[in-house]
Amino acid sequence: MNKILLSAVLVSSFSFSAYAQTAAAPASSAPAKAAMVTAVCKDGTPFSGATLKGACRGHGGVDKKAAAASASAAAAPAAAAAPAAAAAPAAPAAPAAKPAAAAKAAAPGGGAGQVWVNTSTKVYHCPGNRYYGKTKTGEYMSEADAQAKGFKGDHGKACAK
Repeated sequence: MNKILLSAVLVSSFSFSAYAQTAAAPASSAPAKAAMVTAVCKDGTPFSGATLKGACRGHGGVDKKAAAASASAAAAPAAAAAPAAAAAPAAPAAPAAKPAAAAKAAAPGGGAGQVWVNTSTKVYHCPGNRYYGKTKTGEYMSEADAQAKGFKGDHGKACAK
């Protein structure tokens, strides 16, 4: 009888200690969530973990462009809230932002019949090419204008019409 009573006491004490640990777990996991790092892999798979070390292994690595876009999107609401307090400084900042937005808007495509000319390498890229609108220095123009100014087609090829 004493053995049964002793085993019942031990089982209840173990179950109580297990309950106490699970009740304390949410309080200790809150700081861990604050230290979480999120990223997007190059194949589009989301990643979250304590560090980026080993992140996206087997998925082509971390997509730095997606990470930069999400970081700038997160910073934009905070930046917009700060100038809202002072109306006078916000007015001059708005025209400065418009040229940057116009430059980014031009990157997706110059329109029908336009090629992207990389002015530093003197090479033009056709629509559908991986470098079309993506090089640091360049501009859109027609293929005929690009050839007239001495630019060469990517890999010596003209664009398909």
